[in-house]
Amino acid sequence: MRIIGGKWAGRHLMSPPDKRVRPTAEHVRQEWLRLLEPKLKGARVIDLFAGTGALGLEAMSRGAATADFVETRPASVHALKANIAALHVRERSRLFKKDALPFAEALEPFAYDIAFADPPYGSKMLDRLIDTWQQTPFASILAVEHAIDHELPAGGKRVEIDDTTALTFYRARPFPQDASAAAE
Repeated sequence: MRIIGGKWAGRHLMSPPDKRVRPTAEHVRQEWLRLLEPKLKGARVIDLFAGTGALGLEAMSRGAATADFVETRPASVHALKANIAALHVRERSRLFKKDALPFAEALEPFAYDIAFADPPYGSKMLDRLIDTWQQTPFASILAVEHAIDHELPAGGKRVEIDDTTALTFYRARPFPQDASAAAE
């Protein structure tokens, strides 16, 4: 796995040997960050269910000011620490070894500009996270990856990436009508 855009494009990231970890595919990350690119410069981002931290690190590579990472699995935390160190961003990032759902529930409104979430496919953790965000929007934009057949709570703008993956963007204010402007 590697960073695909920005100042660290081409840099490789460490992945844990844990088969339960499903890193976001490069083509999905590419589209995800392309849609959010206008909002990344100077942004405070949080990568929930962070795994290797690829989403938050990719956002920093493209101009985000800071990134916080929330991950609980020891192998993923180890890989994430190594990736943060390799890119020399310890001073601009924080790693929380915690469960993402209670962590998000405790956040203040608008603690972040952009929140990324890519929990395990088929779980209801994503629905719970979105419900939490809709009650208290802890980020201006909540951007989530999910299986294409997963129907999410209303209010988001959905972008289908391929025949298995979709991204949905929730904003703390109404969306423009154009799907290509999903993250604007």
